[in-house]
Order: sequence, then structure tokens, then C-alpha cells
Amino acid sequence: MVEYESYKSSFYDWLGKIPSHWEEKFLEQTASEKCDKNIGNTVTQVLSLSYGEIKKKGDLNKGLIARDLSTYQIIAPGNIVMRLTDLQNDHKSLRTGLVKDDGIITAAYLCLAPRISSEYLHYLLHAYDVKKVFYGMGGGVRQSIGFKDIRHMYIPVPPRAEQDQIVRFLDWKVSEINKLIGIRRQEIQELEELKRSRIGSIIMGQFQTQKKKSDISWVEAIPLSWKEKPLIQYAYERCIKNDGMLEDNLLSLSYGKVIDKDINTTDGLLPASFESYQIVEPGNIILRLTDLQNDHKSLRTGLVTQRGIITSAYTCLETRGDILPEFLQLELHVADLCKVFYGMGGGVRQSIGFKDIKRMLIAIPPLSEQHRILDLIHGIDAPTDKQKEQYLNIINELEELKKVIISDVVTGKIDVRNITVPKYKHVDDIVDDDLENNEETETDREEA
Repeated sequence: MVEYESYKSSFYDWLGKIPSHWEEKFLEQTASEKCDKNIGNTVTQVLSLSYGEIKKKGDLNKGLIARDLSTYQIIAPGNIVMRLTDLQNDHKSLRTGLVKDDGIITAAYLCLAPRISSEYLHYLLHAYDVKKVFYGMGGGVRQSIGFKDIRHMYIPVPPRAEQDQIVRFLDWKVSEINKLIGIRRQEIQELEELKRSRIGSIIMGQFQTQKKKSDISWVEAIPLSWKEKPLIQYAYERCIKNDGMLEDNLLSLSYGKVIDKDINTTDGLLPASFESYQIVEPGNIILRLTDLQNDHKSLRTGLVTQRGIITSAYTCLETRGDILPEFLQLELHVADLCKVFYGMGGGVRQSIGFKDIKRMLIAIPPLSEQHRILDLIHGIDAPTDKQKEQYLNIINELEELKKVIISDVVTGKIDVRNITVPKYKHVDDIVDDDLENNEETETDREEA
């Protein structure tokens, strides 16, 4: 890559030098704040900022949607939306999004109407976000800032023709990197699907030759020595409220795993008090039997590995009798993959509970065989997870490369004026819907 012929010092030390012919301007000289309220609910297309992308919110019954859409602000293509709230919880620095569709979005976000190339300004603000510029403005207990806090922030501004060339170059390079990321994500998905298929076959005894016809709806036959009994004979519902805040180890069901969640974060769907949450113990099984029509990849079950609290909107099971918690959780996971719970919530019925599933039949092998089956499954998990980790490392490296290229080009470290951009297929950033679809919904919070 080629550098510019000459440079000059910029206003910020972290920014370093910028090309001599570039200007430095206040943000308010390049964009104005826009806040057009949706008075009278005239616009109903809700948009959301997710992982740096502005996208349409299809289901207004899912997620954090206000009852009155008149509180939202109207946004239009070319606007830039910035999430300048919850600054201490910045994670991957994806606080800016370029609007591509007409719609409305929460008024908690800052909307800018650019006076220069909106695409260039978006790339630049994304680079500032990666450099934690906004994070630094919200130090101490100050979690949120607004336009008044950033309007006198200096930004480098090249001539308009150069802005357009920078956008063409970055759109090309980002698309090429996104294409590689997409390939790796597809490989991860294929690995997961293969693992789920093999685990499902093993957990239901399909590897055995001597089988009998099954009365279970999602499996045709089971081994001769296995028993079929209602779920209630091997598990009961447990719901111990966190009265008096006995526990503060917050857990969450995500990607089919029960994981830690920061109880102090203000990001996401968290209640004012966690006393309504339920206490769970290692070996408990969590089922998310809410929002059944939004089932996507069927990751509604998880095994608890540590004591903590989780929303009471979820069903918590404790096993009894001769069944291993991990075995039962995996069998319920197979039922989930076969859309068993989804089918119980047909029509307008979005949620079910233990009373709806307690009579469902499950297949139970002898205890010694359960141990052998779990050993087989653990043997599948290890190499698959190792390969998945390698792919994830590659994805992380590509994401970092994308950030570096964007930052270097929009801050003038690299001169792209004379680079010919070839024909290419545009590829958007990959938005990971799994995370959204497996986190708590507004309904979960209300039911808790």
C-alpha cells in the first residue's frame, strides 16, 4: 500500500499525522443532529442497530419494542445512527450504523444527517469507535453521552472526490473480507449440524441393531432394553425465587449453553430487581419454552454447571431416579431439534410450561449405558470444538484485519486514490442472528 506524499500533524495524538491537503473539522461542521419524532405513529417499520448493521425488525412482538411507536424517531437512508449509551459495556465496538431503509428507531440513539459523504463519515466514525474514542468520553459513572459531547470532536475530511474513492475502495475490501468470513461461518454451521446429527443418533440409541417400535413421536425405534416413560417420572419442575437477593451470579441461556452474564451491565433485557429470578444449581436443566414461533436453530435447552440465578420465565427441571442430567438434557435437545416444543405452541400460543410437557415420553437406557453413551458424545465434542475454535480464530483475525484497513484508509495512512476498484459482488457484514434469537426477549423479562 502507498502512503501520501506529505503529512501534517492532526489535532489528536492517537490519530497521528494526516495528509497535508486534508482538513480537520468539527463533527458538527460535517453532520447535524436529527431527531424527527414519529408523531401519530405514521411510520411502523421498526429498525434496529445490531452488530453495526441497521436492519428491519420483522416481529414487533419480540425484543425491546415500545408499546407506543410515537416515542421512536424517524430515520432515512444516508442517516447515521450511533448508540452512545452504556459506554462501559462496549464489547466489540459496533456502535455505529448506516441507514439503508426508511423506518423508525429508538430515540435513545443519536441520529446524524451528514453534510459530507455519509458512507465515508460512517467508516470514519466506526474507526473512532474501534479506537474507543466515545468510550473515553463516558468515564467514571457516566454511561451515556449525546451530540453535545461529540459535536466539537475533530475529524479528518479529505476532498469530496477522495471521500468517494475511499468509500469505493473500502466497500470492495470489506466485501472481500466478509466473503471469507462467510465461508468460515458456513463451515462452522456445517460442523455443528454434523455434530448435532451424530449426537441425536447416539442419544436415541440409533447405533444399536436390535430395536423395537417406539411410541415417541420424534423417533421410530429404540433399543430393546430401553424404557419409555413420561418425563414427569424422571424430572420435576423446580422454581426457587431469589428472595432477598441470596444469589447474584447471573446466568443466561445462549447458544444452547447456560453461561455467565454480567449482572452490572445496563445493556440488554435486565430487570430492576433480580429477586424475581430463580436460583438454579449444577445439574439442573433449563428450557426456554417462550416465543415458540421464533425457534430458528432450536437451542432451547441447556445444562446448568454452576449455582446462580436465571429468569423465572424459563422452566427449570431437576432430575430424579436413574437418569443422568446431561443425558436427559441432550434427549430434550433432540426433541427440540425435531420441533416437538414448537408444535405444542401452535397458533397464537407462543409459550408453554412444564404442565404441557410433563407427559411427553422419553427413552431411558440403563444407567451404565447412559454413561457409555455420554462418553461417546464427549469423544465427538472434543475434535469438533477444536476445529470450530480454529475457524473462529480465523474469523477474529479477518475482523481485526477489516478494522485495520478501514482505520488506515479513513485516517490517511494509506493512499487509495489511484487504485482501480474491480467489479465485485457486494457482501454485507455478517450479523449473527443466533445471539439475538437465543437471548431473553421482552416477554421473558415480563413473565419473570
